Amino acid sequence: MKIPALVFAVAMLTATLSSAWGQAAAERGQLSPRGVERITKEVRHELLLLPYYGVFDFLAYKVDPSGTVTLMGAVARPTLKSDAENVVKKIEGVEKVDNQIKVLPLSGNDDQIRRAAFRAIYGAPQLTKYSWQSVQSIHILVDNGHITLEGVVDSEADKNVAEIQAKGVPGAFSVTNNLQVVPGS
Repeated sequence: MKIPALVFAVAMLTATLSSAWGQAAAERGQLSPRGVERITKEVRHELLLLPYYGVFDFLAYKVDPSGTVTLMGAVARPTLKSDAENVVKKIEGVEKVDNQIKVLPLSGNDDQIRRAAFRAIYGAPQLTKYSWQSVQSIHILVDNGHITLEGVVDSEADKNVAEIQAKGVPGAFSVTNNLQVVPGS
C-alpha cells in the first residue's frame, strides 16, 4: 500500500467514524459538540444584537446537546424577555427555549438607583474604560433597592472599585458583586 493511499484510507475512516458518531447522536436527538458550539456562538450574537439590551439588563444562557437553550438573567424591560426568546427560537438547531429570565419590577425608586449606580460606577476614573463598549461589561441590576453587579472586569481592583462605588449609592439597601475577573476582557 502506498503512502497516499494510506492517508486517504485514514481520512475516509475518520470521516466515516465522525459521520457515524454524528448520526448516532442525531438518532438520540443530541447535537454534536460542534453543533452545540455553533448554537452557543449564534445565541450570544443574537442576544448582543437585541436593540434594547443594555447596562441595566443581564442575559446568560446555556445550550445542551438536546437542542434546548436555557435563558437566564434579569431585564428591566418586560419586552426584552420575550424578544430574547423569539430571536433564539429562530436559530437553526434550537429545539426548545426554556426562558427563565426574570423581569425586574417597574419602580421609580429602582430607576433612580439604577441611574445613580451607573453614574457612580462608570464615572469612577478607573472604570470609565468599560463605558466605551457598545454593550458595557458591567451590568447593574436593581431589584427593590438591592443592587447586583454582573459581567466581567479586567482585574480584582476594578471589581472592588465597582462594588465600593455601588455601595455609595443613596437609597440602595445592599450590593451583591457577581463580577468575574477575566484579564483582557
